[in-house]
Amino acid sequence: MTEKKQAHEVRVRRVYEAAGPDDGTRLLVDRLWPRGLAKTDAVFDDWLKDAAPSAELRKWYGHDPARYAEFADRYRAELAEPGSAAEDALERLRTLAAEGTLTLLTATKDLPHSHPLVLAAEVTESAGGATRGPR
Repeated sequence: MTEKKQAHEVRVRRVYEAAGPDDGTRLLVDRLWPRGLAKTDAVFDDWLKDAAPSAELRKWYGHDPARYAEFADRYRAELAEPGSAAEDALERLRTLAAEGTLTLLTATKDLPHSHPLVLAAEVTESAGGATRGPR
């Protein structure tokens, strides 16, 4: 029997929003750099590109809400691919979530249909923590 680590809160916010005092560890989880954001203005602890969907999946999805359910399933499959960079990134997120609050940052405008929500759910479902969507 394996012991589950207790996850803290995992939040999802836009990278363009000001950092909050209770954000905990802030990670950019987009594969591409956010448009219009100067690197000197970005406030996050690390850029975890490998946690983002593959370029192929991102292009297929095209931020079409009608495809979101299938996108989420395909993205979960990418995250579960044994030995993949995505699987390693997910494991790193789980470790960080066990240490304290985690805020996943994205440039995506439509947060309710975004990959960080799927990612946050994957992090918390395995560890029994709480996911908090966009504010």
